[in-house]
Amino acid sequence: MSYSERIIADIKARYPEQKEFIQAIEEVLPTLQPALDAHPEYEKAALLERLVEPERIIIFRVPWVDDSGAVQVNRGYRVQFNSAIGPYKGGLRFNPSVTVGMLKFLGFEQIFKNSLTTLPMGGGKGGSDFDPKGKSNNEIMRFCQSFMTELFRHIGPDTDVPAGDLGVGAREVAYLFGQYKRLENDFTGVLTGKGLAFGGSLARTQATGYGLVYFVQNLLEDRGDSFAGKTVVVHGSGNVAIYAIQKAEQLGAKVVACSDTKGWVYDAEGLDVAALEAIYAAKRSGNDRDASLATYAAYRPDAEYHAEDGRGVWSVPCAIALPCARENTLLFEDAEKLVAGGCKVVGEGANMPSTNEAIAYLIEHGVAFCPGKAANAGGVATSGLEMSQNAGHISWTFEEVDSRLKDIMASIYRSAADAAKAYGHEGNLVFGANIAGFLKVADAMMAQGIV
Repeated sequence: MSYSERIIADIKARYPEQKEFIQAIEEVLPTLQPALDAHPEYEKAALLERLVEPERIIIFRVPWVDDSGAVQVNRGYRVQFNSAIGPYKGGLRFNPSVTVGMLKFLGFEQIFKNSLTTLPMGGGKGGSDFDPKGKSNNEIMRFCQSFMTELFRHIGPDTDVPAGDLGVGAREVAYLFGQYKRLENDFTGVLTGKGLAFGGSLARTQATGYGLVYFVQNLLEDRGDSFAGKTVVVHGSGNVAIYAIQKAEQLGAKVVACSDTKGWVYDAEGLDVAALEAIYAAKRSGNDRDASLATYAAYRPDAEYHAEDGRGVWSVPCAIALPCARENTLLFEDAEKLVAGGCKVVGEGANMPSTNEAIAYLIEHGVAFCPGKAANAGGVATSGLEMSQNAGHISWTFEEVDSRLKDIMASIYRSAADAAKAYGHEGNLVFGANIAGFLKVADAMMAQGIV
């Protein structure tokens, strides 16, 4: 049994209920074995045993009062996973699906993603089982204030810098930041994804979607190809999906399908980004609880709306597929549909949207697979740029941030491609991204001793 196999078996025995974390471990650790074989000192120092255990997990109650005056109680979390190369950095997720296992998977992935950006950021993740859907702005504000009343004592600009994630957008970040400032009497860059009026960065809203497309663009250019004339399908219609669609269309692609939790839409002429932005804004406003892609036809009457599982987009023939929603939304049978439909590239804009079985099938059938920890790192990279701007009390233009983002995504692609080749898996970006991200963290952990 190899070193990585032994650690996987141990994790499965100790945390059998943490399905998402086990899935992440099973995806990452086997790909690290070539690097582990080249560095036997890692096993002697029990490096993997330390890497798979968070440095700290904080769990707390979040009491708040709803609009009817009733007291509600949710559970809050912060998983501070690894600080070997910098302060913990990772988003906050507000969703009923949030558990310790879910956040451990997300925090573990964040270690490698942040390492790949080359910026000094460790890995962490947090959130709550609170569901913002259907809540009023005042209820969301009260919840965020209560959540931060506990979290503030565990974070700081040089300790842990949270950001947004699923269920936590600009509105929630603003409420969280306002309460942090109130409690600490300190205006610091302790949260990223802030509004432009109080320390946010231009291009942060677009960064994850744009970064995904820049990564895929580097892959295509490496193969003498481009987005021009390509048919693209996207799973999701939130912030990441919208700006991935926008950038792909700017580069000459035709994006014909996207989805939400209630269904999916097909527009043979190419999706209308302005319409998608309007629908997303209605959803996030809290004032239109029925907003969904079903209303897209009001903007584009010739479009087809399908009130069924959004994974239906994978049945649409395409050259490039971009899963941009959430975990496990591209399954084995979806991979079969994509291959049958002529798909040549899959770029993950979400965290672990593809199952391990789907990834294996796609790679086996010659599909170039761009893993999320590399391809969707644009968001956290721009959060790192926001931290830099806050620290220097400066603000860069949209073009400056976008240019830096483009350079970072090119660097991430090159690092992943080079590592895959150096360790015997040329062209396999799953191996390359995992190894490239791991080596930097491993070197830092080794240098800092047994901590």
